[in-house]
Amino acid sequence: MTSVQDLAGSWELRGADLTVPATVPGCVHTDLLAAGRIPDPFLDDNEKAVAWVGRADWSYRREVAWTGPAHERIDLVFEGLDTVATVELAGATLGSSRNMHRGFRYDVTALLGDGTPQPLTVRFESAYAEAERVRELLGARDNAYPEPFNFIRKMACSFGWDWGPTLVTAGIWRPVRLEGWSTARLAEVRPLATFDDGTGPLDLTIGVERTRERDLRARILLDGRELGVLKIDGRGSVASATLDAGGVTPWNPRGYGEPALYALTVELLDGDIVLDRWERRTGFRSVAIDQTDGGFIFQINGEPVFVKGVNWIPDDIFPSRMTRERYELRLREAADAGVNLVRVWGGGIYEDRAFYEVCDELGLMVWQDFLFACADYPEEEPLFSEVVAEARENVARLAPHPSLITWNGNNENLWLHLAMPWNADGAYETWGSRYYLETLPAIVAELDPTRPYQAGSPWSGSWEHAPNSTEHGTFHSWEVWNREDYLNYRNSTPRFVAEFGWQAPPAWTTLRDAVSDEPMLPDSPGVLHHQKAEDGNGKLARGLAPHFGSAERSTEAWHYLTQLNQVRAVRTGVEHWRSHWPHTAGTILWQLNDLWPVTSWAAIDGAGRYKPLYFALREMYASRMLTIQPRDGGLVVAIVNDDPAEWAGTLVIAGESQQVSVAPRSVALVPAPTADFLCAQLDAARAIHFTTDFSYDDPALTIDVESVPGGLDVRVHALGLARDVLLQPDRIHPSATVDRGFVTLLPGESALFRVRAPHDLDPALVKAPWVLTDLSSVMNGTTR
Repeated sequence: MTSVQDLAGSWELRGADLTVPATVPGCVHTDLLAAGRIPDPFLDDNEKAVAWVGRADWSYRREVAWTGPAHERIDLVFEGLDTVATVELAGATLGSSRNMHRGFRYDVTALLGDGTPQPLTVRFESAYAEAERVRELLGARDNAYPEPFNFIRKMACSFGWDWGPTLVTAGIWRPVRLEGWSTARLAEVRPLATFDDGTGPLDLTIGVERTRERDLRARILLDGRELGVLKIDGRGSVASATLDAGGVTPWNPRGYGEPALYALTVELLDGDIVLDRWERRTGFRSVAIDQTDGGFIFQINGEPVFVKGVNWIPDDIFPSRMTRERYELRLREAADAGVNLVRVWGGGIYEDRAFYEVCDELGLMVWQDFLFACADYPEEEPLFSEVVAEARENVARLAPHPSLITWNGNNENLWLHLAMPWNADGAYETWGSRYYLETLPAIVAELDPTRPYQAGSPWSGSWEHAPNSTEHGTFHSWEVWNREDYLNYRNSTPRFVAEFGWQAPPAWTTLRDAVSDEPMLPDSPGVLHHQKAEDGNGKLARGLAPHFGSAERSTEAWHYLTQLNQVRAVRTGVEHWRSHWPHTAGTILWQLNDLWPVTSWAAIDGAGRYKPLYFALREMYASRMLTIQPRDGGLVVAIVNDDPAEWAGTLVIAGESQQVSVAPRSVALVPAPTADFLCAQLDAARAIHFTTDFSYDDPALTIDVESVPGGLDVRVHALGLARDVLLQPDRIHPSATVDRGFVTLLPGESALFRVRAPHDLDPALVKAPWVLTDLSSVMNGTTR
């Protein structure tokens, strides 16, 4: 059997004038932080103080020796090097990397075969130096940001984005190991499992690497049951076959059935000797995108699926810090909010295997971008061959995961190239279109024909229509937020909304921990440094004005109102678009998460705290939902039933009752009277509509607090109309959480807020300033 020796753990990091202990996997920034050599880049504007790190050259060093069983071959395997690296062992140069998104394998048998410890050094050149060298070689390309990320195959957002810091990393960011093997090893296993009328076809490709010519066999097992044996002749390096898994339970997305998984095992055999073994869990499902008449409807196992999605950025600016536990936490939070699809955005990374395994288990569909975003990209060498190698490796690597349902060529590049416009003077010939329209679709067609490919997002399907058309394909809605009020979401019904969103600051404690300004104001230096969007705070203010006026308010009031406006904006879009199913077939919120403390579009902030948007998302993405919508000069109640069962019951609108029955996976519209205030209820689902903002009379709230195991139960009762009651748990204790966001109470109603923490909580703190408040007290300046 193949033997593995992990090289993770303690290394040494060297710079021009310093040497510190290092941890692998890791990166220079995290090692310097651990050694106390740089300040926390998340605090105030320390990001600027550590900018030199990304401009410097570094090296990682340790001694290695092969201590495992004797083998014919010993390989040194890097799963990821970030980014411009030269690998040296025992004074010999093994090779180099210019791509963060690839793995590298080196034969080191001659250097380590006798078991003697040898120095291993990985030298990293500044990613800036490489990107600037390639830019000088190939000529400048237009870009939405001032940094040269489009000239190097590296996580683009490490060069900064409109929600992220500029922290240009270097390091051994993914696992590294020695592997010993003899005769042959499994170099690739690429299973493509589909579902067809109750059966599970499995197209399997196996690649082997050899030390000698010898007839081999590959035995394939599914949940321990042998599906077949592939013969590999003495000189062969690839074997493939279509196997019949028989009757299987299909993998289904959340809300559509069980995400059934099966243990797939491939054993490479020399006679009866197992040379190597590969094991993964996979699932059987079919995927298609129905684009009839400009539509964009995902069909999983033949059933149309309304996509309730979120965009995913790297969850840490230093992705080497990510663990399976953290992936599971964040993805489970998405699932708990009603999300059924996560889009891995093209300015980040191909995520760790753990990310996709958790999505497999949770039934979360994955839309995977190839890693191109918001720029024109050169197609010449030295980049073209890197793009091909990176794409081939990752398409094959991610093939086992049933959660992965589509490949997407780029983020916004086709659209922005025309819309900005870029290269208006024709200064350069190539800008990336060959990648998206030729190279990448050919790779997907060859290696993974079971998944649909789309050239970009947004993309109308061809140049016959504008790339960001509302009537064809996918659409990014950014006029709203950048220039328009959120009520304008209702002005169009795109076929599929792949990006939209509205900003708000992070939770109060997250912001306060990141900014030491005294006083902390919406426009104080630290707050503005943690706002990366162009004129972001100006857009926040202009977004508040039509709904709450432009009066000067405290920072606390600004924080509350911008959080509320984020919720109202996103709710306006999602509920409008969901009411138009199946014409509009999905929404993917920008964005689920943050990678540092920042004012952004996220629902979960950079410290992992929930913004009120997170709880609102749970309501908007519920399988059964009511919403009151304007239609043809009047109002309707849209009964949205994204459930496999009929929804029948008594609908109450403005006190009037009627029986309704809504078919599975459909929307019914019921006329409603026009009124300044309207309430509709069906079972536990409720919708409240205000045509205009009411006067903000005191709702006479009463608050009862009870200490319970693990925290506090806070019951709020309203004598009058209490709009947008909010409890901010981090103002009680930094580790406290609550189970709901904004709540509107009609006269006489109560609501229970469950506050939980790993520490004892003082009940009196619930009545401290700004812990629990409502819209009337904020607007009237009477917040306790």
